[in-house]
Amino acid sequence: MKTFLTIIEIIAALGVIITVMLHSPKGEGMGAIGGQARVFSSQKGMETGMDRLTYACAGVFIVTALLIAMIQ
Repeated sequence: MKTFLTIIEIIAALGVIITVMLHSPKGEGMGAIGGQARVFSSQKGMETGMDRLTYACAGVFIVTALLIAMIQ
């Protein structure tokens, strides 16, 4: 059981890393100086889906971490 939970936790951790890296940057950075930051805005539907996927992976990671801690 512990091995299964550990594998699920590793997969969830990789999922969190990948989904966080795929998010579009929120800061305007140097583009704010010239007003170019608003030109390349991302799609809201895709961001909402990425947020939900990130929350789901993070939730699975936390639950499996707690379950592994209770087993020991």
